[in-house]
Amino acid sequence: MKPKRIPKPAAAPTDGLRRYLYFTAAVTGAAIMIVEILGAKMLAPYLGTSHFVWTAQIAITLVALACGYYVGGRWVDRSPRLGKLYGAIIAAAVYLCASVWVCEPVAYACLEFDLASGSLLASAFLFFVPLGLLAMVGPFFVRMLTGSVDTVGGNVGRLTAISTVGSVVGTLLIGYVLIPFLPNSVTMYLTALALMLVALGYFVGPARKISKLKPVLLTVLMGAAIGYAGVRGDRLGSGNIKELYRANSNFGLLQVVEWADEERRSFLNDYLIQNSYDPQEHKSTSMYTYMLHGLARAYTPRIDDALCIGLGVGIVPGEFAREGVRVDVVEINPAVVPVAAKYFDLKPEKLNIHFGDGRYFISRCRKQYDTLILDAFLGDSSPSHLFTREAFGSMHRLLKPEGTIVINIFGALTGKDSFFTASLAKTLGAVFKSVRIHQASNGNTFLVASDQDRLKLRQPPDLERIHPSTRELVAQAFDGIRSVNLDNGIVLTDDYNPVEFYDAQNRELFRRQLAWGMKGE
Repeated sequence: MKPKRIPKPAAAPTDGLRRYLYFTAAVTGAAIMIVEILGAKMLAPYLGTSHFVWTAQIAITLVALACGYYVGGRWVDRSPRLGKLYGAIIAAAVYLCASVWVCEPVAYACLEFDLASGSLLASAFLFFVPLGLLAMVGPFFVRMLTGSVDTVGGNVGRLTAISTVGSVVGTLLIGYVLIPFLPNSVTMYLTALALMLVALGYFVGPARKISKLKPVLLTVLMGAAIGYAGVRGDRLGSGNIKELYRANSNFGLLQVVEWADEERRSFLNDYLIQNSYDPQEHKSTSMYTYMLHGLARAYTPRIDDALCIGLGVGIVPGEFAREGVRVDVVEINPAVVPVAAKYFDLKPEKLNIHFGDGRYFISRCRKQYDTLILDAFLGDSSPSHLFTREAFGSMHRLLKPEGTIVINIFGALTGKDSFFTASLAKTLGAVFKSVRIHQASNGNTFLVASDQDRLKLRQPPDLERIHPSTRELVAQAFDGIRSVNLDNGIVLTDDYNPVEFYDAQNRELFRRQLAWGMKGE
């Protein structure tokens, strides 16, 4: 039997090298957390922000880390050469640069699959390899830093602690600095550059391997060029769209675009059109804005105080304010307000705007309102925690005796796809005496709930005030009083609210149409 080759023990690292290894562990720990969180954000414009996307990203990250730990341990036992490990870090950085470049085509390819499978495939293709390569650092460095069995525990604990501190710093950076102020593509590119610089620092500094510097520099330059091309190409692909504004925020990519073939300006959040506007007429071209305002007016005896959960670009609360109504607005994303003021004629001084989560606000609020407009969207859907029996109970407490709540959703009314609409109507019915549903042919569904014994239309909409492009659709929606089979749904509660799971097919179809539409196809 051929004897097993035992590698020569690695020389004890110098103090300078030891410090550099700890520094590398901290940087790679930060990079892993940035890639994990940023990966889901990069996929959001195409696949949405549902729990399927986050589940896929977390699962792929964990599998990649497990594989990286295993391979790194086996590798260092066979060949404890730090040059190879730092080469792997460069490879991870180059792959991340490439992910910036290919994220869009990969995401569009994965739209051909169902949401769960497509999310897993996209995350695996874009992020599995670099995360696995970065995970090899831990076991590799443990072996390099350990001179005897007596010091294993201390070295593992110290290295793990330093790597974890790096992960905490990376998490704070991505959450509070990078996502709010930089495009996702730029953040991923900068992360890759930081990893390249760490690897270059090893070859120039502790290793002093000048002979290896030329191929390393060429690889780094190639990766940097690929990443830069990806950053430059991270723009809308349709030739008939002019981008007026583009910035990242805590709650996704914000864009303002104008359409070359018509007088229309749109506000987008992760490619979801929040509102469209005619800058010449100073009117919205989105029918749901007229429906939210019109249904509240039609079903509420008198409106002196209104609460809007979700600002959008301020069309609905602005219309109430022009009529002399005292309007409170709850908006989770502060970055929306200056954009709405600059491009959509919002007058923030006419509104009382509160920044924060809608559920938190209604739980603490003690004021009463004549109407409550619920139009909160993140990505391709409304936050599910606003649609539970407990949430509606809090909203009920805020309404005056004949007050109304008006809700805008995307929902089906028939068959198995009606789970969301049926559950929402059933949950509202468990809190309010009366519920009514309106729907137009474009898929927008509106629910009105009140403690009035019987909801009745007190006044028809003034169609002359509505933009001509959407006037017919508004009239259709007002006349389109619908019903849904409540047996197809359940009462949603804080403890059990499986809306995202059962409504995944509808959201998947909507997100696919949205993404392809923004591509201009």
